[in-house]
Amino acid sequence: MLVPLWAWAAVLGVILLMLVIDLFAHRRAQVIGVREAAVWSAVWLALGLGFGAVVWWVWGAEFAGQYFAGYVIEKSLAVDNVFVFAIIFGYFAVPREYQHRVLFYGVLGALVFRAVFIAAGSVLIASFAWILYVFGAFLVVTGIRMALHRNETMDPEHSVVLRLFRRLIPVTDTYHGAKFLVRQAGRWVATPLLAVLVLVEVTDVVFAVDSIPAIFAVTQQPFLVFTSNAFAILGLRALYFLLADLMHRFVYLKLGLALVLVWVGVKMLLLDIFKIPTGVSLAVVATVLVTAVTASWLRTRTANTTTETTG
Repeated sequence: MLVPLWAWAAVLGVILLMLVIDLFAHRRAQVIGVREAAVWSAVWLALGLGFGAVVWWVWGAEFAGQYFAGYVIEKSLAVDNVFVFAIIFGYFAVPREYQHRVLFYGVLGALVFRAVFIAAGSVLIASFAWILYVFGAFLVVTGIRMALHRNETMDPEHSVVLRLFRRLIPVTDTYHGAKFLVRQAGRWVATPLLAVLVLVEVTDVVFAVDSIPAIFAVTQQPFLVFTSNAFAILGLRALYFLLADLMHRFVYLKLGLALVLVWVGVKMLLLDIFKIPTGVSLAVVATVLVTAVTASWLRTRTANTTTETTG
């Protein structure tokens, strides 16, 4: 797959333009409602799918299939990020009108970190082909661990990162609007909002350790790996505001994500034995996720109905 420099520049230009538009649209601290989040989610989804159509038109169906497979995997794993973001925001009691600011800079940092990880991964694969087997085994182990510990939740109070942050940087007890830093008694100190941002960034780095190898399982094209990541991550903020209040309904999602990781890990381990077609891989991932979401909604709907009847 030959990708000219102008194509990279065009993609980066579109990403930066959308970030500027998003920042301008939410330049004032405000609560993002479900309707607005749904509109923005539709915009980001259309952008991601539209880019896939461009890939299909320029480079063909096979590469488009690889892009869409990576996009679906990253988009689904992003929902798991939403779980953790909701826990972090709840623990710090972050006012809803400041949450978008944190997520905006969180996504900006995520794009930079993932670009670095993708570049490093591409160099490793080009230099050491056997690293793909390491990635595959890692994904299988990660998927199994996720399935076994799917009911466990993150506890920010026990976070090593948070303890280290508080030890190194003085933090105020209260929020100061949407500011990350304020000046008190002649020195700069952090607000709780900066602590939240640091945790969000570290959380995304941890998730990237899973998601980047997972996408390399469906494509080793750096351009497709980066763009599928980027367009999925751009919609993360809107996805959070759309789903944050519904997280309790996705009871089987982690199990579904665990199965996806195991599947792509096995696919990677079988590369030299049997190459699973991209279309088949995409169909399996989509089927697992749709089944997990549908089963979750049926389970919670039944539970809600039972509770209402009992009440």
